[in-house]
Amino acid sequence: VQLQAYGGGLVQSGGSLRLPCVASGDIFRVNSMAWYRQPPGKERELVAKILHNGDVGYQNPAKGRFTLSRDSAKNTVTLQMNSLEPEDTAIYYCFAKIQVSRNYEYEYWGKGTLVTVSS
Repeated sequence: VQLQAYGGGLVQSGGSLRLPCVASGDIFRVNSMAWYRQPPGKERELVAKILHNGDVGYQNPAKGRFTLSRDSAKNTVTLQMNSLEPEDTAIYYCFAKIQVSRNYEYEYWGKGTLVTVSS
């Protein structure tokens, strides 16, 4: 199983970016997918998560500005980030809990993608 993250880049304050993440491989069921981020000099933190049943949760920095959506058929989630601020500058990581069979679930991380918001 692999997680491939796309998007990222440089954007001005107030701008928008989309971060898609695709899970591929021998997947029995995707139980949850999420985006984390790690700002410079800080620890990695959860941004938003979506469960298998479609429930979505956001952490405070993302509430009202970011939207996490899912295409279940394609095992894809997309983080739409609006009204970006310099404080959103970070390496963003896709994360998933995936069952590869009925009895086995594993955690997977995608490679980080850098988001830089200039003031």
